Amino acid sequence: VEAVNDGKQASWHIHKYIQSTHGIFVPSQPQLPNFFTPIDKVDISIDFAGLHFINPFGLASATPCTSGDMIRRGFECGWGFAVTKTFGLDKDLVTNVSPRIVRGSTSGHLYGPGQGSFLNIELISEKTAAYWCKVVTELKQDFPDRILIASIMCAYDRNDWTVLAQMAEKAGSDALELNLSCPHGMGEKGMGLACGQDERMVEDITAWVKSAVKIPVFTKLTPNVTDVRTIAKAAHKGGADGVTAINTISGLMHLKGNAVAWPAVGSQLKTTYGGVSGNATRPVALKAVSSVAKWVPGINILATGGIDSAEVAIQFLHAGAGVVQICSAIQNQDFSVIQDYITGLKAYLYLQAREDLKDWDAQSPPLQYTTRNLIGRGLPKFGPYLEERLKLRSEYVKKHAEPAVEHTSAPIPKAIPSVQSQLGRALDRIGGYMDMTNKEQVVALVNSELCINCGKCYMTCNDTGYQSIKFDSKTHLPTVTDDCTGCTLCVSVCPIPDCITMIPKTIPHVPNRGIEPVTQLVK
Repeated sequence: VEAVNDGKQASWHIHKYIQSTHGIFVPSQPQLPNFFTPIDKVDISIDFAGLHFINPFGLASATPCTSGDMIRRGFECGWGFAVTKTFGLDKDLVTNVSPRIVRGSTSGHLYGPGQGSFLNIELISEKTAAYWCKVVTELKQDFPDRILIASIMCAYDRNDWTVLAQMAEKAGSDALELNLSCPHGMGEKGMGLACGQDERMVEDITAWVKSAVKIPVFTKLTPNVTDVRTIAKAAHKGGADGVTAINTISGLMHLKGNAVAWPAVGSQLKTTYGGVSGNATRPVALKAVSSVAKWVPGINILATGGIDSAEVAIQFLHAGAGVVQICSAIQNQDFSVIQDYITGLKAYLYLQAREDLKDWDAQSPPLQYTTRNLIGRGLPKFGPYLEERLKLRSEYVKKHAEPAVEHTSAPIPKAIPSVQSQLGRALDRIGGYMDMTNKEQVVALVNSELCINCGKCYMTCNDTGYQSIKFDSKTHLPTVTDDCTGCTLCVSVCPIPDCITMIPKTIPHVPNRGIEPVTQLVK
């Protein structure tokens, strides 16, 4: 860390000196200079559910929105919207236990930032509704261009929902999010999950709030149901302007060797099922968003669940969401991640407008082949084989000069697509199992030049696949046989990007039935 800081300081002082030789003033406070590219001009605003968002990235109703000051700092960093931490009426005030927010064990023994998941048993806000209404009013005065959504929760009582919703609306909230999905604690009070798992209750509560206010209403869905689509349909039937998908997934994260769960509360070391969040929940969230988008066409969806980059946010937009909410990624780092998300989304939209870059898929190609790269291709990368490979390349370099790289001007981009144009792009490709074809099969192809001879593809194919990879005991080079069924396990465990690719199968695909079917025996 100190070395990086020294480097930045040195770079800044060099920059300041060079600028001064040209008579350009540089402030005395060290600050790395920014630079400007056409990407910075890309518009990532979106009109969603009748509201204008300066960007689609928002703070989820969770730890990043524990207080008004925290939301303020989030807005100052560049977040486009925020959903307050859920609050209720004074009669429903809560007091949290501790410890209550713990690292996930789904990524193994990983400590520090970069956790793949978290588990929390934190309840709704400990602060009063009066506090949150004051916060909403002040923040809207100071940040009129940001969307501020009030998250509220009550039991199954029409009067309670009406009173709280109207309080939040009067304070200046742009919209309401109805928390019918908190998976722990509140359900035992007849709130949160206790309401959100019942279609009738969801429809009723949504209708009560819609009849009490004029601002948009979003119902927050729980994934802890048999089919989240039916709950979304109930919310839509109740008049919801949209839904938030999803809240955390109920789970038990970890048991230590002494049979004590973590978090363990009090001298009796008690625990309860908490809410799992972070990247581990992403597949569930993507399924919920895409299935709701297909089941209830046209519904507005705020997505949340494992969004930790612009690339992942784009996946949720393609799945049918209009804006995204983020929490665990901020827990892993801080509010400043928003700048990476903004730049990433702008870059993605810009690249789609460039004919030479439109096929970009979030990562640069792992290797650009030249004639030099191909010398010694097929030889393993260890022992005498590696020595032979290096010798051949050395001899080639002595005889041949690398061709000069031609630098050409970047083509002028066509019209840059909007964020709105990305919504639901993937939905036509997502459907039932029987919608897919089993007539077009693929097989694995190993690139021997990229292969590091680790044997992982062979091991997984042999012990969990279809025994269709042979492994040379001397060269350690894998060879895919005609028995390959295209399961893609080898690609999934290979540590080298694009070392194994799936290509169309050119020979007839004949499944191994084990024993010939009876119908064929009769014939």
